[in-house]
Amino acid sequence: MSTIKKTRLGGQGLEVPVEGLGCMGMTTLAGGDIYGKADERESIATIHRAFELGINFLDTADLYGPLLNERLIAKAIKGNREKYILATKFGYEVDDNEQLTWAVNGRPEYVSKAIDRSLKNLGTDHIDLYYLHRVDPEVPVEDTVGAMSDLVKAGKVKYIGLSEVSAPTISRAHKVHPITAVQTEYSLFERDPEENGILDVLKELNIGFVAYSPLGRGFISGELKTPDDFDPNDFRRTIPRFQGENFYKNLELLKQIQAIAEKRGITPSQLALAWVLSNGVVAIPGTKRIKYIEENAAAAAIVLTQEEKVQLESILPVGITAGARYDEQQMQLVNA
Repeated sequence: MSTIKKTRLGGQGLEVPVEGLGCMGMTTLAGGDIYGKADERESIATIHRAFELGINFLDTADLYGPLLNERLIAKAIKGNREKYILATKFGYEVDDNEQLTWAVNGRPEYVSKAIDRSLKNLGTDHIDLYYLHRVDPEVPVEDTVGAMSDLVKAGKVKYIGLSEVSAPTISRAHKVHPITAVQTEYSLFERDPEENGILDVLKELNIGFVAYSPLGRGFISGELKTPDDFDPNDFRRTIPRFQGENFYKNLELLKQIQAIAEKRGITPSQLALAWVLSNGVVAIPGTKRIKYIEENAAAAAIVLTQEEKVQLESILPVGITAGARYDEQQMQLVNA
């Protein structure tokens, strides 16, 4: 096992490695590829290699597939459930025919339905960390979190979390039931949580922060040279940040990160991940390949100097990235 250190996530007692594994790219999404083609055998091998490296914190959602991602994880961890920390999410509505409606459903009766389905798909009797994926604009967050609290009382869930929520929403939810973690996009290319009050309220309420897409959805790896490098069905083609002129503006910023990484003798991805971890948050970089899980795990041991941090943050100050991080429709579902 690696020496990836563990940390307390929030104030309720959950302990996780500082780096988890985002599993979203291991399956399709509503029939399309999320980050290019995935291979089930390689994905499962990646989960097993992650475990060997000390990364036993797996992040999924019923949305991914839909439902296929949870089932893949169930296969990967069969017989070893107690050795893993499972986080999944609900909120994007999946109907009885296992189809996404793309509505967000936070009604208490749907919470109850979603958890039972996830438990079945993951082959487990409890979820370690259960997130509300997006806030339902038609349902007070207090009602949704109240139903999630009932799941804790029933023993189906150990800890609850929220994803892509505003600072005021976090405060409201936390009054109903202690929130263990909030998940949102955070990387050198997405630093908004530093200025929109999220990091401040999490510190105040002793809630953990989980950074998804800490490598800018793979952009920081430097393997993408043009907007046409994405596979035809790749979800990232829909993101303004990776389209047209925005792509090339962001590529110029990336070149400066690459220069710092080269000087340090590490990859740009490792540098970016080390920066995220240096801010005291838990990161869940996603991959479906063994070589990248090994590269990402090694980043957890990299310590940046203060000079390097200042340099990186001056190259990529809050708001400099060209283009939004989701298309207009998906941005409307971010609880701002």
